Amino acid sequence: MKKMLVPILALAIGVVVILVGCRATRGGYESAPYSVVRSDGKFELRDYPALTVVETPMAQAGNGADGSFNRLFRFITGRNEAKQKIAMTTPVFMSGSGSNTTMAFVMPAKLKTAEVPRPADDALKVRELELGRFAVLRFSGGRSSDNESKALGRLKTWMQAQGLRALSVPVYGYFDPPWTPAFLRRNEVMLRTEPRQP
Repeated sequence: MKKMLVPILALAIGVVVILVGCRATRGGYESAPYSVVRSDGKFELRDYPALTVVETPMAQAGNGADGSFNRLFRFITGRNEAKQKIAMTTPVFMSGSGSNTTMAFVMPAKLKTAEVPRPADDALKVRELELGRFAVLRFSGGRSSDNESKALGRLKTWMQAQGLRALSVPVYGYFDPPWTPAFLRRNEVMLRTEPRQP
């Protein structure tokens, strides 16, 4: 009996270490700020301020393997005209479709758009995302078109039931590094919607 207890105990400790490690890794980064207007399980209505991002085109089915993630990472580690290092934030945003798909890093809140150094790489662009209200669904799993499609379908169904209209293409937010187990990952799909009138 004692011999069986050791592997079970080791497994339990391993699971706890993974859970704590994933939360600590995610918790170590500044996240794009928002305020929750309403919550319904894994669905939320959120108000976001204007966000400054650095974005780059990515391959339609890419996961950063096309070099898009590395271009953005090089930018924040000093490959910009000011040779300035910028802290990593969460989430990494991906949006668009076809040849108009982009990946973006959110800049830390202390950096205003005019203060962000110019990219040294012409494939990068600094821009400001307009403030607004978004319907959001949190989901887990690895990044795949199937997972994204299912999550988007669930969000649209919820919005329809709430009488909310989608005003944008979906934006996907990914919060965790690739070594995080899929079932522990925090992913989100967001659709801009209109604020409810008083």
